[in-house]
Amino acid sequence: MPAILVKNLSKKYEYLKKEPGVMNSLKNLFSRKKHFKNAVKKINFSIEEGELVGFLGPNGAGKTTTLKMLSGIITPSSGQAEVLGHVPWKREPTYQKQFAMVMGQKNQLWWDLPPMESFLLNKEIYEVDKRRFQENLDRLTKLLKVKDILHKQVRQLSLGERMKCELISSLLHDPKVLFLDEPTIGMDVVAQKNIRDFLLKYNQERKTTILLTSHYMEDIVRLCKRIIIIHHGTLIYDGEVERLIKKYAPAKVVKVYLDREVTREEAKKLGEIYELEPSLITYSIPRKNIKEATAKILSSSLPVRDIDIGEIRVEKIIRNIFNS
Repeated sequence: MPAILVKNLSKKYEYLKKEPGVMNSLKNLFSRKKHFKNAVKKINFSIEEGELVGFLGPNGAGKTTTLKMLSGIITPSSGQAEVLGHVPWKREPTYQKQFAMVMGQKNQLWWDLPPMESFLLNKEIYEVDKRRFQENLDRLTKLLKVKDILHKQVRQLSLGERMKCELISSLLHDPKVLFLDEPTIGMDVVAQKNIRDFLLKYNQERKTTILLTSHYMEDIVRLCKRIIIIHHGTLIYDGEVERLIKKYAPAKVVKVYLDREVTREEAKKLGEIYELEPSLITYSIPRKNIKEATAKILSSSLPVRDIDIGEIRVEKIIRNIFNS
């Protein structure tokens, strides 16, 4: 049986729309028009035990809504889902002790207390025995290198430190399924890499099933072999990352930072321009030509200060899918 099984899962939200102005406010006292938004529309997928799957889509695509249904926070309008053989929105204690959810934009740690206090609280909530708690705490703090900040107020921690502690708090009870919603949002590149390295190692060692949402393509490329893409609540792709990249993102973006402004004529001599700003040229370069192209840029007459090679953003890839 798959760890996560979703069949025709849908969520429709009802809301009231009010036009501005006093007269419209008076009208609303007597007559309110209901509107509906389909956040998720009959999506289907399954995830096997131990898989680390990327769950992608632009803002408002329905990613967080899906995670909330799978974690039992909200109830779907229709359809079915099972996680570890349980129906999430029944909120059975046996299920709640087997999964964890980390949301990059929401804190579960107590802001004015040290992380250790929140860890001890979760120990009691999830009924983790003392020996297992200490073993997991020692292992996780060592992996994430945060032993020296456990007794420091959460409000005094950096974003990267705080997210590491959020992960520890969520993993102390050995969940079999982990939902991650933008865990690296707002972090610098070093902190993002540290979180990615930890998640990859944890997944390999513990065989925890992980469903990860992220706007950073680097997170997905480094961590996931398979991705699911959702757009306007509809599932539009479910397959290997490599196949998607080859088909819809055959090029990388190379950002060239300059010491002075250059003309478009100067810039276009070195490749296809993706974007052009006063002191920054972004090229779109086929993956197979990256090494040759960067060497050409560095040996050119351009006043190059720095070069950064990255992936095309998820939103662009999704647009390419719809335009193909």
